[in-house]
Amino acid sequence: MSVHTLTVRQPARRGSAWRRLAHRDSVARRLDWLLLFAGLALSVLGIALIWSATRNRTGITGGDPNYFLIRQSINLAVGLTLAVGIIWLGHQRLRAAVFVFYALSLGVVLLVFTPLGTEINGQRAWLSIGGYTIQPGEFVKVAAILVMATVLADAVDAGDREFPGRRAVLQALGFVAVPLAVVLMDDMGTAMVISITVLGMLLASGASLKWTIGLVLAATVGAVLVWVLGVLDEYQINRFAAFANPALDPSGVGYNTNQARIAIGGGGMFGSGLGEGTQTTGQFVPEQHTDFIFTVAGEELGFVGAGGIILLIGVVLWRALRIARESTDLYSTVIAAGVVAWFAFQCFENIGMALGIMPVAGVPLPFLSYGGTSMFAVWIAIGLLQSIRMKRPLSA
Repeated sequence: MSVHTLTVRQPARRGSAWRRLAHRDSVARRLDWLLLFAGLALSVLGIALIWSATRNRTGITGGDPNYFLIRQSINLAVGLTLAVGIIWLGHQRLRAAVFVFYALSLGVVLLVFTPLGTEINGQRAWLSIGGYTIQPGEFVKVAAILVMATVLADAVDAGDREFPGRRAVLQALGFVAVPLAVVLMDDMGTAMVISITVLGMLLASGASLKWTIGLVLAATVGAVLVWVLGVLDEYQINRFAAFANPALDPSGVGYNTNQARIAIGGGGMFGSGLGEGTQTTGQFVPEQHTDFIFTVAGEELGFVGAGGIILLIGVVLWRALRIARESTDLYSTVIAAGVVAWFAFQCFENIGMALGIMPVAGVPLPFLSYGGTSMFAVWIAIGLLQSIRMKRPLSA
């Protein structure tokens, strides 16, 4: 009898792992694999482009052509680990600790005004700690999304109402305004991204359209006053001047955008090949491995390769929008919508400034630009999206 029992049950034990993996409610079945693969493809492409842009720049690599390739690969590994941690913890569990994370991110971004802060290209938006450079504004993006989603959703849940009212919107805006004001002091690009993200979240929350219209009008009036009163730093004014007229100072403030368009235009249909671009090899485009990484793709991968990158970005945005649509609670919907607004605007701004259709604002291209903090932030966002996806109804 015992032998018969072993003979019958042994195949069941061997196949149990596969059955759990294929089960409709398993983690593997609930993950959005298209979103994951698109994000990974962009990140790996970014590592290759970063290597091409930096391999012969001995001034920043110390003579090691693989210096940035290795560092960005490590950044990706850490980012993926953070995404897995977010998925394991769950976005709903994070809701209880949102205000702790918000306070920490606010404290870290304030450190840029201490001796730990460092200035790069006229912006004092980085921290230099133990040989590593951190841009705390990237974490503020995540904190702003989480705290705003929490405040709006808490108000709706507590009041048993469908959409957030005036008090909830004002509270949410108040929480976001504090770090936004700090970031705005010396990082206009990040401030722009956060502002657009806030507008996207308000629209997704179902709050009155008057709030969105009012904020856009207020931002317009504020921008005019900032310009008239001379609040902007000289480098910021020069960037807008170069955008309005690239020929104004082709060897100065207009140099970046002119060289960027030359690099992209020289790529043709299929590009010159990875590591073979004359603009990239000749180091004509400044900040090519960070803010202007898209120029490497345009020159060395051509129209087809650059178009493929835009297509992959579109896949990420499509899947994120679908996750927002399928989520069953306001908290999840607002988070997903915030990530969509963040990624969409930042990608448009970055690629737009490389093409000369947007002013240079110093924002990285998500997934592709070199930078640990940026990589960590975008993969935390992917982790949040996957966590929301996993909580969707089984029939979705």
